[in-house]
Amino acid sequence: MKNYDSKDTICAPATAPGNAAIAVIRMSGEKAIEIAGSIFIPRKKGLKLNKAESHRMFFGQVMDGEAAVDEVLLTKFVAPNSYTGEDIVEISCHGSPYIQQQILKLCMDGGARIARPGEFTLRAFMNGRMDLSQAEAVADLIASNSAASHQIAFRQMRGHFSDRIRALRSRLLEFAALIELELDFSDEDVEFADRAKLVALLEQLEVEVTGLRESFATGNVLKNGIPVAIIGKPNVGKSTLLNAILNEERAIVSEIPGTTRDAIEDVISIKGVSFRFIDTAGLRESQDVIETVGIERTYEKIRQAAIILYLFDVSETSLEEIQETTNDFRQHLGDEPKRLILIANKIDLMEEIPHHFRELVEWETIFVSAKRKENINLITDSLLDSVNLSSQEENHAMVTNSRHYEALAQAAKAVEAIKDGLEQHVSGDLLSIDLRRALHHLGTITGQVTSDEILGEIFGKFCIGK
Repeated sequence: MKNYDSKDTICAPATAPGNAAIAVIRMSGEKAIEIAGSIFIPRKKGLKLNKAESHRMFFGQVMDGEAAVDEVLLTKFVAPNSYTGEDIVEISCHGSPYIQQQILKLCMDGGARIARPGEFTLRAFMNGRMDLSQAEAVADLIASNSAASHQIAFRQMRGHFSDRIRALRSRLLEFAALIELELDFSDEDVEFADRAKLVALLEQLEVEVTGLRESFATGNVLKNGIPVAIIGKPNVGKSTLLNAILNEERAIVSEIPGTTRDAIEDVISIKGVSFRFIDTAGLRESQDVIETVGIERTYEKIRQAAIILYLFDVSETSLEEIQETTNDFRQHLGDEPKRLILIANKIDLMEEIPHHFRELVEWETIFVSAKRKENINLITDSLLDSVNLSSQEENHAMVTNSRHYEALAQAAKAVEAIKDGLEQHVSGDLLSIDLRRALHHLGTITGQVTSDEILGEIFGKFCIGK
């Protein structure tokens, strides 16, 4: 990777910026222990940091010459048994930004430099402490904001996904080697690779790659939150419903139609799954320029949503109007797969549900009073039913990264080309081209095949101290 020098010793805060009770300064590289030893005076007399045991914590002071900077706890990790695979020192100090800057300055004066974004994890990858997909999972774990996204990221960091990819690649590599060997004996017209076994393997690969690709639909939304659009005519209670689901006054509620001029978004975690709720402008004809723009954005949000809650006033809405409205936004969506749930609101204004609404059974319909928060739990239960939670089993690999999805798609095309080549009895040299292509795309996921551009794109998104 460009500008990467494994001989440099790097340092950076490993905790978020700002005032806090505690901050951690991390240093990694050949000179980490030497630099730390020059500025750290342990409380225990006679203790030499360079001779102290690994994976131990020591109490003492960081000194700037004769002046004490702070009382700290210093943790020592000796290579290769550390996060980066190098010598690491972590200094836990008081969280004052001034103290942090003073300690960083002392580290740099001793020969360290400030780490680039993601450089600690990059070094862990370069030193074989983790593969590329595991490194990406570290960033996902830091960013996780729900139990589901945390579990997926943690399993990927532990290698659940990359183990599957490496196993697929290893099996294909064996046949690729045999095909390549045949090319060395092309004059003798021999076959080392059993074509029937190769076809069977390719069919298994197709099934597994297809399963992984299909998991992206669930994995991506579990990672980023499932987008849910609340739509309907003005003043049917969309903002009230959003507030009821979120259990807080997030949206403005008014009797004046068209109050919501733009989309309002908020996130709630339901049994560990994040849902991103979007309260949109009301769907109606309007002469108000600002409201018209809001309505246009509503259709944009509908296209972005995985689930659509169509809310209507059950006391005033006819079945014909519901059918007309649903047909209208279905035309806007085309063939895009969406889940539609009808929410019949304001049941508190009625003595009984009108008989003709039984015809709505063809659509999933939930009868609620957003104002009184009646039956809101039925909505949240239905939303959870939309998620394939069974796919989150402990040993199930799930794709959450668009880069991995694209690599799997390209690998699938290569596998299909190999199958076509076998059916047409093409020569081994042509087969080997597609075999290498499949191996290449699978290898880009785990980092067995990589480039400076890919590494820069991935690690450049990390925080400085990770």
